[in-house]
Amino acid sequence: MVLVLAGCGTMDPEKNPINPANGFWDKFFIYPLSTLMDWFAELLWNQYGLSILIVTILIRFLVLPLTLKQYRSSKKMQLIQPDMKKIKEKYKDDPKKQQEETMKLFQQNGVNPLAGCLPLLVQMPVLIALYHAIMRNGEIHHHEFLWMQLGTPDPLYILPTIAALTTFLQQKMMSSQMPSQMQALLFIFPVMIFVMSMNFASALPLYWIYSNLFTIVQSYFLYGRSSNNKGGQLK
Repeated sequence: MVLVLAGCGTMDPEKNPINPANGFWDKFFIYPLSTLMDWFAELLWNQYGLSILIVTILIRFLVLPLTLKQYRSSKKMQLIQPDMKKIKEKYKDDPKKQQEETMKLFQQNGVNPLAGCLPLLVQMPVLIALYHAIMRNGEIHHHEFLWMQLGTPDPLYILPTIAALTTFLQQKMMSSQMPSQMQALLFIFPVMIFVMSMNFASALPLYWIYSNLFTIVQSYFLYGRSSNNKGGQLK
């Protein structure tokens, strides 16, 4: 997702300002989010750093039902992993029969293997629109928040460091849901986030930090607390 966002065209608000006349994307996604941040900034003493926080939390709560759906699908898949392994071993020489038995297993347990992907695909346009709304908002670009100017990289590297640390913590809390071969991402992604945050306008790593903190709290309630109840059935 980070790499997709990095390649979404110029984010300079002077070269590519937000304009509802630009088309469907700007009119119905980016412009409303940008206007909402302007409105919250007016309420919050003209502090766009706080406005980004509020809008990030609102967006994450709006997509929370989809996140919960993705979580339940993931847990169901985990519960049937032992049975899937038995099917693979039993029919290792008959791929067609293996596929048939796997589909039967899915049907018996009410598992849709694509259910975990759909919520993510639905969230992507909203999160990308929020990214554009932050980076192409001229007011945010020239605004100062705490020690930084939101339109330029953090010269003290404080934001990149916090962004990398919160990314690591976020992935660490979800590591129990990750296949063993993906454990290396625990270290790769934080490094990538740090390097990119050194070069991106401060508003973006600030958004990543807010989003990571929300995900850490969310993961605690979804994965951390449920880890004490392994083997329990999801309804």
